[in-house]
Amino acid sequence: MRRSFLPAAAIALALAAVPAFAAEPPFYGPQLEGFAYPHPVKRFEFESQRQKLAMAYMDVAPAAEPNGRTVLLLHGKNFCAATWEAQITALSDAGFRVIAPDQIGFCKSSKPRRYQFTLGQLADNTHALLQSLGITRAVVVGHSMGGMLAARYALQYPQATMQLVLVNPIGLEDWRAEGVPWRNVDAWYAGELKTSFDSIKAYQRKVYYGGKWKPEYDRWVAMLAGMYAGPGKAAVAWDQALASDMIFNQPVVYEFPRIRVPTTLLIGQRDRTAIGRDLASPELSERLGDYPELGKRAARLIRNSRLVEFEDLGHSPQVEAPGRFNAALLEALE
Repeated sequence: MRRSFLPAAAIALALAAVPAFAAEPPFYGPQLEGFAYPHPVKRFEFESQRQKLAMAYMDVAPAAEPNGRTVLLLHGKNFCAATWEAQITALSDAGFRVIAPDQIGFCKSSKPRRYQFTLGQLADNTHALLQSLGITRAVVVGHSMGGMLAARYALQYPQATMQLVLVNPIGLEDWRAEGVPWRNVDAWYAGELKTSFDSIKAYQRKVYYGGKWKPEYDRWVAMLAGMYAGPGKAAVAWDQALASDMIFNQPVVYEFPRIRVPTTLLIGQRDRTAIGRDLASPELSERLGDYPELGKRAARLIRNSRLVEFEDLGHSPQVEAPGRFNAALLEALE
């Protein structure tokens, strides 16, 4: 079943472009030291690949009468657990327990110098976190890269996945199979080292929001840019390069027909995200990241799935229009 959330005229006016960030972005540590999260941050200490690591996470109790269900929120590559701030509040107010982790290599979690980044490994780390908290089943919500990870989690741990919600997940197409040239990790790293507030904002403005911008988006750009501007720049850039290599080389789209849990796709139609587009030919670049079509195709591939389209929103509908998005998310969880 497909539903469309149509825009109001006032929304278009509110999305007018705004001036660049007024001041220099702050400097943050390699584990995002200095950036405040909306809820207390805990750390899950564990060993993986012969090293001690720590996964940061928020564990937010229901603010209303508990409904006995837990929602796991998985962030994207250019996001952190804190980006789910509005959704954590809405879910907690609806009686859910909410777990929002930062994956290894991201945000407030460890930045290992050497790590084999695979979606299976990140899913395993996340499953171990839930087990340590006594959570045997959860609703799994994943955005962007977190959508790829959520799909892998549901495939790897179907009995632990109560329901799957994919929010503009990347990996709805296999970029390499489409013809995007491969690049090595050193090339990914060289690109990451060039990351700045301006480069992040320019990319997100163009690809995520259809050229539109709101002042409140600057906060999330500064969150990322602060790590690249700080003393941990090299460590952050290296792990991000390893993550990019993982994303490009580990498609999950071919396994969508094997997903057996109830699934909802929440897709902003103005999204044009495609990994590696910068190396693609103009003709290929033009047809990549067609989320209106990719969302429909994913819904056809995943059994027992439901597609909700946000006609006027882009890659991050939960950031662009949290009220409408939260209403759609809570409806999906009913």
